[in-house]
Amino acid sequence: MKKRWQLSLVLAVTLPLLASCGAQSQSKSSSTKKTLNLMQTSDLTTLDSTNQATLPEFSTLVNTTEGLYRLNHKDQPVAAMATKVVKPTKNGTQYVFHIRKQAKWSNGDPVLASDFEYAWKRAMNPANKPVYTYIFSGIKNADKINAGKLSYKTLGIKATGKRTLKITLDHPMKSFNKLVTVPVFMPQDQKFVQKVGTKAYGTTAANTVSNGAFRITGWTGTNDTYTLKRNKYYYDQKAIKLNQIKYTTVKDANTAHNLFADNKLDDATITGVTAKSLQNDKSVKHVSKAWTYYLQVNQRSGQPLKNRKLREALSLVINRQQLTKNILADGSKPASSFVSPGTATDPTTGKDFSTETSYSTKVNIAKAKKLWAAGLKEAKIKGTVNLKIVGDDQDVTKNVAQFVQKQIEQHLTHVNVAIKNVPDKGLQTLKSSGSFSLSQWYWLADFADPINYLGVLQTGNTMNSGHFSDRQYDKLVNAAKKTNNTKQYWRYLRQAERRLQSQAGIIPLYYVNETHLVNQKLAGVDYHSGGQADYTRAYFN
Repeated sequence: MKKRWQLSLVLAVTLPLLASCGAQSQSKSSSTKKTLNLMQTSDLTTLDSTNQATLPEFSTLVNTTEGLYRLNHKDQPVAAMATKVVKPTKNGTQYVFHIRKQAKWSNGDPVLASDFEYAWKRAMNPANKPVYTYIFSGIKNADKINAGKLSYKTLGIKATGKRTLKITLDHPMKSFNKLVTVPVFMPQDQKFVQKVGTKAYGTTAANTVSNGAFRITGWTGTNDTYTLKRNKYYYDQKAIKLNQIKYTTVKDANTAHNLFADNKLDDATITGVTAKSLQNDKSVKHVSKAWTYYLQVNQRSGQPLKNRKLREALSLVINRQQLTKNILADGSKPASSFVSPGTATDPTTGKDFSTETSYSTKVNIAKAKKLWAAGLKEAKIKGTVNLKIVGDDQDVTKNVAQFVQKQIEQHLTHVNVAIKNVPDKGLQTLKSSGSFSLSQWYWLADFADPINYLGVLQTGNTMNSGHFSDRQYDKLVNAAKKTNNTKQYWRYLRQAERRLQSQAGIIPLYYVNETHLVNQKLAGVDYHSGGQADYTRAYFN
């Protein structure tokens, strides 16, 4: 999913000002402050949960819409639209849920079991141009639907009554309870969606309804500010303390800091020089995320980086220590695997999965040069290799791209690196058309399990824009998905991570560690390591 903070290069003369601004001095007392001011790092483009998977969308949906379960402050699933957390039957392959009677949409419509069936099947319907279909793997027929062998209508979800929902799996899934907290598994008001039209749904506030604590207002589909107002139909009114949440798009860290200092943001995300200068500020909060930033490598036929040795050479010349210390300066760490630290502990070894599968990312220029020369010879490339790095238009993206560009051109010969930064919509077009050599991307875990990372790089996955394809890797990930044996599950995952590394399927850069400036009176926020922060139960002391 999608994106982060901003890097803003701040002139040295401004640094004393940044450091002196310090923490916010709130002008409103806890008894009167009922508005929470938040930022997004890029504009919201849709709230249709069935065909997008971006951070602005997901972070908004988490605060406006609920699925069967939601995550609590301990990152554990608790009942939301479902009346309780249920246990599966039929050897772990069938779940029967009852939807709470008092659950309603923000327009007053009741939340029905059929709203779940409708939304899930929309998310698998090719006509809807879905991008997150892989995550349904394990639900009955999902893999065959993705392969084009069955209709999306055969997906293993069925409303068997007005408020009774049956979900059938192809095999038991250890991660199922956390899986269904992901926004793509949220319901949609079928009656409303069909009324406004499937193409219009989720494109503006007027064309969107929600069943969570808040509803969106003031969003035209293109503006960079909008407000979430309290949903009077939400079933758990006693748990909600805020009246509204105001969002503003802020694309650089210096602006975010200034807005925070002026009491215009209650939670601001910062990085780069700004973050570095404020590390000792009492308003700083470090948020560890199951989040890896990496380079997708275009391995389509005819692309120079289809050659493994060339990919390895690129990885070896990138100094990740310098990148995280000097460019990001926000506590992020060099990445030495795809799965980030803290995602999960391997119960069969007692070790952090990322730690036990990490490889050396030490810079090795001599080895890189040898691999580069050998790769050029194998690929029969003569003359200059022209590479293009693509990314969004955030400042941090641009600065990371410039760093990578310099590292490659400084240490390797016969190579020219161009950079192209475009808004999110344009970036998706470039990626889907294969108009790139390296694409700056990330994976923020939807739920705390390595399979959530590794699955996105399987052959044919819609998130696999680099078209990495390896039979052995696919086989290992599939084996992990299908086994119900704990030892086998984790062994397959370890082998898959190591296979990915040996093939240089991607180039991991760093593990994200967010630096926030947080209003010291703000409480009740659930900063999940996987997924998005939940502000629905927030309040001011």
